[in-house]
Amino acid sequence: MAAAASAFASSSVRAVVVILSVVLLAAVVHASGGEGGGGGGRAAWTALDGVCGDLGGYYVTPELCKSALCGGGVGPSSSSPCRAARGAPEVAALAARLAAANATVTKASIEVAANVTGLQQNRSGNGTAAAARRQGMRSCLQLYADAVPALEWAARSVAAGRYRGAREVLQAAQYVSLGCEGMAGGGEGGGAAALPRENERFSVMAIVAHAVVASMLGP
Repeated sequence: MAAAASAFASSSVRAVVVILSVVLLAAVVHASGGEGGGGGGRAAWTALDGVCGDLGGYYVTPELCKSALCGGGVGPSSSSPCRAARGAPEVAALAARLAAANATVTKASIEVAANVTGLQQNRSGNGTAAAARRQGMRSCLQLYADAVPALEWAARSVAAGRYRGAREVLQAAQYVSLGCEGMAGGGEGGGAAALPRENERFSVMAIVAHAVVASMLGP
């Protein structure tokens, strides 16, 4: 009886050792497949993943961060500029640069929209509402005209590793889009409809860029 029990215990130990060996081997194979990026495995972890995964304190999700910095693409391709960044400083520089570029594009779009509103005012018999809307668009345009050079300065500062002043500029830039909505009569709906979609896109980009740059300074 004792011999049988001893044999059973010995075989149980061997079984446990075999199971543990299989589990460890599977873990190693899984890790190798995930990090290698070949044969259909998951994409290698990038600086973008690290930065975007650490912005919860700024209410920015990893998905929103990657979508903004990658132009809507969050795929695994390591050749895209957003994933080619080799460290957090390069991700921050990309974010600040994109914020400045987005502001420039939005400014041009709002200028076109303001001109269209002016034409509508001239064709309308009662141009009071159109005139107010056009004035709101012009005020919005001035906000972007002031924001663009400030954001370009912020982009240069971040590229040089100077984050504090750039963070303040990006924090203020978050309110440009909202200010435009108010100036264009967004509370009543008409002005908001007249604003180009770039205004909303810039709002998202400014929020993400501020979070990324602020994260470089810590809490």
